[in-house]
Amino acid sequence: MNVLQLGIPKGSLEAATIELFRRSGWKITTGERSYFPRVDDPELRCLLVRAQEMARYVESGTLDAGITGRDWVLEYDAQVEVAQELVYSKTSLRPTRWVLVVARDSPVQKPEDLRGARVATELVGYTRRWFEEQGIDVHIEFSWGATEAKVAEGLVDAIVEVTETGSTIRAHGLRIVCDLFESVPQLIANRGAWTVGWKRQKIEQIGLLLAGALRAEAQVGLKMNVPSARLQEVIGLLPAITAPTVSNLYGTDWFAVESVAAEATVRDLIPRLLHAGAVGIIEYPLNKIVG
Repeated sequence: MNVLQLGIPKGSLEAATIELFRRSGWKITTGERSYFPRVDDPELRCLLVRAQEMARYVESGTLDAGITGRDWVLEYDAQVEVAQELVYSKTSLRPTRWVLVVARDSPVQKPEDLRGARVATELVGYTRRWFEEQGIDVHIEFSWGATEAKVAEGLVDAIVEVTETGSTIRAHGLRIVCDLFESVPQLIANRGAWTVGWKRQKIEQIGLLLAGALRAEAQVGLKMNVPSARLQEVIGLLPAITAPTVSNLYGTDWFAVESVAAEATVRDLIPRLLHAGAVGIIEYPLNKIVG
């Protein structure tokens, strides 16, 4: 039997990734001391690998595919195929940002003000290339952790750090000078594996279902009944991927209407639908949206 070697990110993304696979139809079970999670798919063999190392193992062919952040692909300039971008993090459905940060009272207002300065980061390779492309000569040093404290205590002049909202950076008395780039998890594939028919098909299947589960996470289904005289008014309010599903209620001049809407819009949408004549509105979660 053909078996695909798939890397699951160990660490901050681990729980969110395993939950995403669950919503996509795969049950992955990890043990306390095992780096080889069990998965209910005989065509998959999963390995727990730190996100920082994933791109190198996929590039070398040790893994056929894996999930890691775009930041770590850029860090190592890894020559891999990006099969699918997956916008999620350990706590939310938003990209992370790598930002240039200084102390709040620092005189630095723009990157050019850091010429000759010391910059600490975990993302050394990418940061060095970024400053070189800007024509700014700085000293880049690797940070083993507690990066915010280093600039707060004056050990370095600036840091390049990852954030989602910037709240932690502000809480440490720091200030963002500029954004370098956004990062999202990516399903990446070894370029050799990508040319093998069954491997590419399996990787694409995984990417399709994971992306579908993520799209469903941010959307809900709506069902309602609408009198024929108000049908067009209600349909005019409804967003949908193509068009709402409308079916006649047997023996009446009412219709059953079903649609999909962004969860964030529902609290405003439902009162408008009721005012337009819809009744019996039911909101329900989606499992996944495929295609």
